[in-house]
Amino acid sequence: MWAAGRSSDGLVVLYDFRLAKGGIVRDRSGAGQPLNLKIENPKNVRRSEGALEVRGPTLIRSDKRADKVFKAVRRSGEITIEAWLRPANTRQDGPARMVTLSANSSERNFTLGQEGDKVDVRLRTTQTSGNGAPSLGGPSRSLASKLTHVVYTRNRGGRARLFINGKQQTEKRVAGTTTNWNGKYRLALANELTKDRPWLGTFHLVAIYSRDLSAGEVADHFKAGVNARSPGAKLAGRTQSPQERFFEREIAPLLSRHCLECHDTVNHKGTLDLSQKSTAFATSKKETVIVPGKSAESLLWEVVEADDMPNERDPLSAAEKTKLRKWIDDGAVWAGEEIDPLAHTFDRRAAQNWVRRLTVPEYIETVRSLTSVDIAKEAREILPPDIRADGFSNTAYNLSVDLKHIEGYSRLAGIVVGKMNVRQFVRRFSKKQGFTDDIMRDLVAKMGQWFFRGPLEEHEVAAFRGISTTVASAGGTFEEALALLVEAMLQSPRFIYRVENERGDGTAWPVNEYELASRISYIIWGAPPDAQLLKAAENGQLFEDDGLEVQLKRMLDDPRAARRSAEFIHEWLNLGRLANMKPNPEKFPQWNTALAKDMRAETIAFFDDVVWKQNRPMADLLNAKVTYATPRLAKHYGLPVQGSGMTRYDLKSVPERGGLLTQGSVLTIGGDEASMVTRGLFVLRDILRSGVNDPPPSVNTEPVPSKAGLTQRNIARKRIADKTCGVCHIKFEPLAFGLEKFDGIGAFHEKDEHGNALRDDGEILFPGTAKPVPYQSSAELMNLLAGNDRVQQCLTWKVAQFALGRPMGPADSRTLDKVHRAAQKGGGTYASLMRAIIKSDLVQKTQTEAN
Repeated sequence: MWAAGRSSDGLVVLYDFRLAKGGIVRDRSGAGQPLNLKIENPKNVRRSEGALEVRGPTLIRSDKRADKVFKAVRRSGEITIEAWLRPANTRQDGPARMVTLSANSSERNFTLGQEGDKVDVRLRTTQTSGNGAPSLGGPSRSLASKLTHVVYTRNRGGRARLFINGKQQTEKRVAGTTTNWNGKYRLALANELTKDRPWLGTFHLVAIYSRDLSAGEVADHFKAGVNARSPGAKLAGRTQSPQERFFEREIAPLLSRHCLECHDTVNHKGTLDLSQKSTAFATSKKETVIVPGKSAESLLWEVVEADDMPNERDPLSAAEKTKLRKWIDDGAVWAGEEIDPLAHTFDRRAAQNWVRRLTVPEYIETVRSLTSVDIAKEAREILPPDIRADGFSNTAYNLSVDLKHIEGYSRLAGIVVGKMNVRQFVRRFSKKQGFTDDIMRDLVAKMGQWFFRGPLEEHEVAAFRGISTTVASAGGTFEEALALLVEAMLQSPRFIYRVENERGDGTAWPVNEYELASRISYIIWGAPPDAQLLKAAENGQLFEDDGLEVQLKRMLDDPRAARRSAEFIHEWLNLGRLANMKPNPEKFPQWNTALAKDMRAETIAFFDDVVWKQNRPMADLLNAKVTYATPRLAKHYGLPVQGSGMTRYDLKSVPERGGLLTQGSVLTIGGDEASMVTRGLFVLRDILRSGVNDPPPSVNTEPVPSKAGLTQRNIARKRIADKTCGVCHIKFEPLAFGLEKFDGIGAFHEKDEHGNALRDDGEILFPGTAKPVPYQSSAELMNLLAGNDRVQQCLTWKVAQFALGRPMGPADSRTLDKVHRAAQKGGGTYASLMRAIIKSDLVQKTQTEAN
């Protein structure tokens, strides 16, 4: 029987000694390939069900390297070693090896040993010796010749603790990381691999985890007792059932694509709302819409199978019908409370692992940060521009590399080296010079770590060392070798890409210290880790709450953080389109490229003021009564001209202005006609994080111009009243009613050019709600948006997407909910959001690819 009380998260190996005979101790963890142990001297042991007594010297070891222990702990930087055992006596020393992953008496990854009446634990890190010294010792008399529960834990921050019988006995900091673990060692019980540190006693249970169990978990394990067994390893990060994953990946997109157009909180035709769990299982027209486990009795399946639904749309394909029926028959498990209306637009490529190429801005900042060379002008001229995908141009799956990139990186590397004092630069890493192997290997390793944001593998050191060897053999100088070495590193995939180790078992693994440092620096600065951040990573301080907070505060106070955030607002609002806008010159003779630049500058300066200078919540970007304008833009807006350059304006006495949606950079989305369609869709998708299906191919999407007696609001109302168009247009066009008084290039008018009176009142229906909220002015609309949690969540999702370089999908929603709550608790500011994102599993973990 499986007893309750034992954790299986992060379990790597488990030996419960349940077999009463034989020469093999079986690994029953269920994690990966079993790491079974062989008893070398069976005559010196006695086996019984649930116990293995070592009565004389023997060695119980794995026949092969303990790869899964090595990889899991080296990757996570955390470990728990647990044992239920009974020492034969308290005179054993050496220390006598109870559990060890080692090679001999002086080389190990870890050892749980007995030294007299005390426990002695040695763990190898980058800050300890190869023997794991200094060790962590338990108090005197912590061991006796009786059944004892011994647990050693160590987290990524270096906190090591020893528990005896469920209670903590000692704690110390074991600094460093486990990245220097040796993968060649085998796992052994009751002796050293060289058979010179025997231990005598009885084993009842041995378990190793790739995380540190909490004090509460250790206590639970002790209370569960020696006969409790873990129900096998639980995959890290996999909290959903297969049925929930099937719903999120297959059914939610299907319902979003085919059903929510007519059956959501806005339309709910036939009183049916399929967008929320609470309403989807209701009864419609005396028939149950979804009967879990019984598709034949479900109204939803009945109308879909007969192609009666979707109405006036293409029916579901045979494959989609099969999935829907399977879902109902398997119990109609529903994950979450509501369906993301954008679920069907989620690009499956975004959920896959993509090696991140540096964007052009990141490349420029990386070169500048590492070499002090400004390559901005040349890089923007030579490298192909990054192309937008899913609303941002840093989307990982779209950052491809073609021949133009390769040629460009080669040219730029030569330009960078030509601008450098290479000899002076190299002296930062080594003051020695010469072609000897020791000098060059040391230089390559240190300089490579700087360029590649983490240590080099041995084969990489050898490859770059080969450059200097070639130069020396050809009679070249040391200076020539250095220049070619730097040039080669600037073209290396490890420089151009943000390379991470994604090999694993297909589950979410913690990132290592250098990967975390790189993620943090590119998220906050759009640049590589500086020396201070790398040092903190090497010391394991990024895995400690206090150490991480020190770095986050320092980095967020750095001007580079504000510059990086300006890239976010530029990307989110697609401000680059202003440079290519060409409004009708007859309708807007005042438009020119200078005005476009002023609008872009206004939004970036406004963002900097609200987010950084005032440190206000991100949601205040929607209604802050302040802006910045040049004399040209002020005149365009009807503001009094002040000063000669970009000037800050207090808008408390200007009711129509205040917030991003009242700025020209955003209002121009509506085109010449100030279209309610494009403005409304922007609010729906980019402010409310919702969406609608694309219109049928036969629909004419050309903007309808205003004319005498016909405003854009009236045109929108006609579309909403149309039986075919209205089901979608009612969801977004009313969102732009409050912006009607702003023309196609953001100027404010009480009447349009035809003399039609314009309005800015209306009502807004927030996604997921049933009752619209009225407003009397654009200012009231902005206040409603700023105060709405859906809008605030959307800002969280947008910033997270930019930070991670990929669209956020259904699988991220739970983590993003935690991020959002943490950010709001911290004031809802940009800085609090950065902290919450970086401390979340979105950054702290990576989804590995199965080997």
